[in-house]
Amino acid sequence: MLNIIAHDAIVEINLARPPVNALNLELLHALRDALDRAVADGARGIVLSGAQGMFSAGVDVPSLLGREREDIRTYWHAFFTVCARLARSPVPVVAAITGHSPAGGAVLSLFCDYRIMANGPFRIGLNEVQVGLSVPECIQLALRRVVGAYRAERLLMVGAMIDSEQALSYGFVDELTAVEQVVPRALHWLTDVLALPSLAMLATRATARADLSTAYADVDALPLNDFIDGFFHPQTQAVLQALVARLKNKG
Repeated sequence: MLNIIAHDAIVEINLARPPVNALNLELLHALRDALDRAVADGARGIVLSGAQGMFSAGVDVPSLLGREREDIRTYWHAFFTVCARLARSPVPVVAAITGHSPAGGAVLSLFCDYRIMANGPFRIGLNEVQVGLSVPECIQLALRRVVGAYRAERLLMVGAMIDSEQALSYGFVDELTAVEQVVPRALHWLTDVLALPSLAMLATRATARADLSTAYADVDALPLNDFIDGFFHPQTQAVLQALVARLKNKG
């Protein structure tokens, strides 16, 4: 599910769950453990990457439908735990967005320090509303601090998916490059950052990210129950069921 690639002091965590790197519970647990291991083993920086053409399709919705409430709570707790690991990472993390990145894939990128996206016919966005899910405040915060309050409201309310050029102009991503250059550019950016005086860089980074770190200090304190209530709402379930039916027809 993951490829772990060492680049000297930088660890690349590569999502490898074909065909679209959908985030199921097992992948979330593996990603959490890989982030913990990278830090414990002394990595000074982390790159989170996907497959060329597809960073991550986000939440594995088909794996959630029909599950009991406790199973759904376990899943979302795992998802927000990964967000917390990224938000509170003691070392810089770059999202190497190697292609499409809807919903959960886009969310994970927002918790990284820097986002490099493949230029071309690729789209990114928090399209949760389009599939019947509300976007909780703890995720809205992550988007607001990247694109600003007004732009975040416009994107979130309609679940907009935007192309790479729009993402750059909105500040959703920091730079664009050819798809095969996304990971090399991520490594280059991190190498430059890690060449700075580490004490000053890390202390300044911690202060700049304090709002995100504080919001995710305790995953159990997040409003998971309200979010799960929304997940089980009949309207949400109907939209999700229709989504899964469309996916099956495409397959």
